[in-house]
Amino acid sequence: MAAPALTHHSGRPRSMPLRELRTRLTQVIAMAELTDTVTLVTRDGDPRPLAAVVPAAAARSAAQARADDERLAAVTAGWARRLEETHRQGARRHAAELRAVTDALAEVWAELDRRVPPGTDATVDRLRAAHRHLSRG
Repeated sequence: MAAPALTHHSGRPRSMPLRELRTRLTQVIAMAELTDTVTLVTRDGDPRPLAAVVPAAAARSAAQARADDERLAAVTAGWARRLEETHRQGARRHAAELRAVTDALAEVWAELDRRVPPGTDATVDRLRAAHRHLSRG
């Protein structure tokens, strides 16, 4: 004969003798998980609770929740510091590479000015004008 299914009782914790809990543990755990039902476990014939089956979220203490929040804040702050440092390193590397490219381009234009003086080649003069425009902006 199958035991009757457990039903959810509003608000109040249900009480169940240990002997019955042994046969219905899977049901009691499912009720705790699905409906946030609290089940107080008693000794057979004694109404005083021995233990309780509670939803996992209810089992967490306020201290545990604070510790979790503090740990999350510390991890988040650590990642924020790492990201900021990576950003600074990238900005420094970008600035150094930009200086190197700008210096190399200045050397190329100086050599080109020696080989093709301004006013002697219209195509090179247009490139010089475009470069001057870009280097100012």
